Amino acid sequence: MSGKLFNKILLTIGFLSLAHAAYSAAHYRTFLRLTEQEFTKLPLDIVVQIVVSLIMIIYYVVQVVGNFKEIRATVDMQAKSWDTLGNFPSFYHFNHRGKALSPSYVPENGSDEEMTSYEL
Repeated sequence: MSGKLFNKILLTIGFLSLAHAAYSAAHYRTFLRLTEQEFTKLPLDIVVQIVVSLIMIIYYVVQVVGNFKEIRATVDMQAKSWDTLGNFPSFYHFNHRGKALSPSYVPENGSDEEMTSYEL
């Protein structure tokens, strides 16, 4: 448990370091405006701090998050049967035009008039 806490502390330090680098970059830009100099690039110490902070954040986010899920679909789908794989209740539609193909279909009142007006 102490390892997880240590990783969270280092992740926080990484975010604070990145925020400090952003503040330093903004402060440097303000300094250049006040001295009326052109901006060409950030100083090397700010760039190094940004890169190290990002690497720390990426590494410790992966450490803090925990175990990843398998990418292979077979691991998740092994317990499911073929009947449950194709079962999506949100795609059920009961009132559709396919009912007109049924031999026992009787059109509602007024539907006959609409159908004859569209026939050629």
